[in-house]
Amino acid sequence: MNFASVQRILGVILTIFSLTMVPPMIIGGYFHEGSWWPFAESFGLLLLTGLALWLPVYRSQRDLKLRDGFLIVALFWPLLALASATPLIFGEDPGLGFTDAAFEAVAGITTTNASVIRSLARLPQAMLWYRQQLQWLGGIGAVVLSIALFPMLGIGGMQLYKSDTPGPLKDERLSPRIAQTARALSGIYLLLTLACAAAYAGAGMSTLEAIEHAFSTVSTGGFSTHDGGFAYFKSPAIDMVAVLFMFLGGVNFALHYAAWRSKNVGTYFGDPQFRVYLSVTLGVAALVAIYLISTSTYTSPLMAMRYGLFEAVSMQSTTGFEAVHFNVWPGMLPTLLMLVTFVGGSAGSTAGGMKIIRWQLVLKQAQRELARIVHPNASLLVKFADKRVPGRVLAAVTGFFAMYLLLFALMMLGMLATGVDQTTAWSAVATCLNNAGGGLGSVAAGFHTLPVAAKWLAVVAMLIGRLEVFTIIVVFTPTFWRH
Repeated sequence: MNFASVQRILGVILTIFSLTMVPPMIIGGYFHEGSWWPFAESFGLLLLTGLALWLPVYRSQRDLKLRDGFLIVALFWPLLALASATPLIFGEDPGLGFTDAAFEAVAGITTTNASVIRSLARLPQAMLWYRQQLQWLGGIGAVVLSIALFPMLGIGGMQLYKSDTPGPLKDERLSPRIAQTARALSGIYLLLTLACAAAYAGAGMSTLEAIEHAFSTVSTGGFSTHDGGFAYFKSPAIDMVAVLFMFLGGVNFALHYAAWRSKNVGTYFGDPQFRVYLSVTLGVAALVAIYLISTSTYTSPLMAMRYGLFEAVSMQSTTGFEAVHFNVWPGMLPTLLMLVTFVGGSAGSTAGGMKIIRWQLVLKQAQRELARIVHPNASLLVKFADKRVPGRVLAAVTGFFAMYLLLFALMMLGMLATGVDQTTAWSAVATCLNNAGGGLGSVAAGFHTLPVAAKWLAVVAMLIGRLEVFTIIVVFTPTFWRH
């Protein structure tokens, strides 16, 4: 294990991350708020800490191995959580304690719409901006964003990219060089964010609100600058902008890149993962709308269709925006919307959940086993996009499902052990593990009601969900440390 290089890279990344304190400092100064000072303190602390990590080992030039990449990612995200929490601790508003600050920061960088802040109305503009910015940075992955700069620093990044890229097909790249890949992903991400902000502004948001909500929409993060979320705006046009860009945030960014390069929208429909993602999302939206209409939940069928589409896309993409409180909807709808977060968006997207492609592969594998019962001697292959799926990928998907569900069960039992009720426990773990948002029971109004132990369990769930289980679990296995 190359510990010197690991320390060097963590120092570089933390130093780079300290620069993210500058925008909220500027926002605070622009609005003549004293709220810029906590960010100045955080900037100085993180910069000095990053340099303290980097300077003793800056001459270490050994190449990274795969295990080094996993260790960096597993260490960096908890480190990033602590770094992100510093202005939340230093600031008088919201004035959070260590546990709550860590929870809020982890929810931000993992793009989970879970919050312990009771009222956003009293927060200064700098802090509101910071929360949205955290989700934007976490959406594409701070590590993937950083490795676009690594060629200038002499750091190879393929191991980091493989460790941090969501989805089972981790060896796919947009270009031969990892730096080019990172820049391509970042460029598409930035273009979508700018387009989203422009659309929000055209629909009636102020410029600042449009940028802030574009951050949390494209990242499928779900934070808002208003306590009522999208209900605050009372605008069908704004709702539909959110629907479009939440959906696009849940699409594989490699597919966005391919469509942009080919200048052909049809590229999307040639991808089997996209077709299933679109079909499932529209199917859930239609089912929700029909149920709302049949139960006369709203006075107008159009209103039922609008809210049904919004919440279906929000939960399917694991964004967690709310135009209405779906937890009070009748019958099966609240549970259905929580369950679709387990499906999530496409691999290679900013969405959470188990990912569409994994569900496709596990269902194809189940179909093969059913066929094998009837034809035990037949040679049956599992194909995806007309290509044979390697056995190691199928084994990885099966293992992922088993580990995901086992961790969900264990964490739900742990949540119940802290004293919360069953509905709260399962929905809190589901929304955190799937990096989604919303919830049922007592967390429907926020996570501030949870006991301290339950909050830390939720923090662990959010980090495991963001790192897709194996990346962080493997570091705790004896095999990882064995030479």
